Amino acid sequence: MLREADTIGVFQVESRAQMATLPRLRPAKFYDIVVEVAIIRPGPIVGNMVHPYLKRRQNLEKVVYPHPSLEPILKRTLGVPLFQEQLLRMAMVAAGFSGGEAEELRRAMGFKRSEKRMKQLEVRLREGMARQGIVDAAAEEIIRSITSFALYGFPESHAASFALLVYASAYFKAHYPAAFYTALLNNQPMGFYHPATLVKDAQRRGVRFSPIDVQVSDLECRVEPDGRVRLGLMYVNGLRAEAGRAIAEGRRATVGQKPDPPLLRCPKCGCDDRSMIEDTPNATLFCNICAHEWDQQRAAPLSRVPPPGGQRYSSVDDLVARTGVRRDELTTLAEIGALNALGHDRRSALWQIERAIRAPGEMFERLEGVDEEPASSPLRPMTPVERVRADYAGTSLTVGAHPMALCRGELALRGVLRASDLAGGRSGRRVRVAGAVITRQRPGTAKGFVFLTLEDETGIANIIVRPDLFSDDRATVIAASYLLVEGTLQIQDGVTSIKAERFQALSTDAPTPQSHDYR
Repeated sequence: MLREADTIGVFQVESRAQMATLPRLRPAKFYDIVVEVAIIRPGPIVGNMVHPYLKRRQNLEKVVYPHPSLEPILKRTLGVPLFQEQLLRMAMVAAGFSGGEAEELRRAMGFKRSEKRMKQLEVRLREGMARQGIVDAAAEEIIRSITSFALYGFPESHAASFALLVYASAYFKAHYPAAFYTALLNNQPMGFYHPATLVKDAQRRGVRFSPIDVQVSDLECRVEPDGRVRLGLMYVNGLRAEAGRAIAEGRRATVGQKPDPPLLRCPKCGCDDRSMIEDTPNATLFCNICAHEWDQQRAAPLSRVPPPGGQRYSSVDDLVARTGVRRDELTTLAEIGALNALGHDRRSALWQIERAIRAPGEMFERLEGVDEEPASSPLRPMTPVERVRADYAGTSLTVGAHPMALCRGELALRGVLRASDLAGGRSGRRVRVAGAVITRQRPGTAKGFVFLTLEDETGIANIIVRPDLFSDDRATVIAASYLLVEGTLQIQDGVTSIKAERFQALSTDAPTPQSHDYR
């Protein structure tokens, strides 16, 4: 999985740069992950250490050392210094630094990095290497390696600690994907990708999702007995945490207000008819329906006992009465389908909310006069596009169709490839690809290049933007939520990307995705 850069959601190795390196490095053992964590840092990149290491790793370049005395220090990393400890030992061996001077160098490369202090130490490094007979190209290579770490480089121990988390994260994603994605969704914000992307990545791996449902959802997401991931009420935009907990527990939210008297319901049969529940001389309660007697103080909160049939709520009215959920919160719940289990589709639920929240007007009275049961909604059901838009508006994600899937027919007619089609193409071919922009990056070490990640229903596509093209199309690249990109397909060492030549903002009815930009 790591070799294929299938690492969305995996700690430390989910960035575009890491994904572009993993297929080249092809990790085969734990120490390879230690190297992977350390190599994509400003220090190794500016010090020109990345490409030499990868070429030597692929047996495309011979392993050489700046000086024979450094072989014991650099052998494990193929002659390329990647870790702070190696740089300190190099200074001691090549320049004759004492332990105190090496500690001074470590501090200069430490948390409060000082390029000015590194410049001062550079003079002493050159003098020391000259005394050891190391001059010219070898000295320059060693100096570049050491001074570049002032920009940011990892100690090996730090990289090993991170690598352990990488391995654990990758193991859970590979073998326990439902639990893995549930944990990620319950601990947002974190990582490199928005929850909407995590859900789609999970679905492509075969993880099944169940939508938010007031009858069964907890506040957080959870893995259900059948292996599905049930989305939690925490993902309902605008829903107060206390209201979410109240819905999950079948009680009235009490934050900022006096709690309602406890709901009297028999914990055995679910009877909530107060006339059938009586107080006894023993200060207990007795149900005349099933002859059950219980202690109100010692029993679990009665409001948590579901009504008969295993359902929390019998109707929208029951939900409102028992939780105190606000009208705007109810509306969002209805629009995302969280009230469907109460017997209504999304639009019908909106209709029922009006009945539950305010006194019936003339139209409601006239419609309900036709039948004793509440009249069905005269509103037409939502279309697939409207449902996806409602999902994104209400939860910022969807467990339904990806927005790009809704316009795939039109895109196919325009010759637009899917992300999953790119790896099977011919490198150098001119292609079109389209998707939601989920990341924009402009690293300080990339000499003005911008990197975009587009997502469609099949996966992600990496886009490389030249500085001049970014300058010309800056407004489109920055502002468009969906892009159609024309460019040259590049496939090298298992890494697929598109070198952009032209951009077009994609006009679509799809909802606006959230992107992680310039991180």
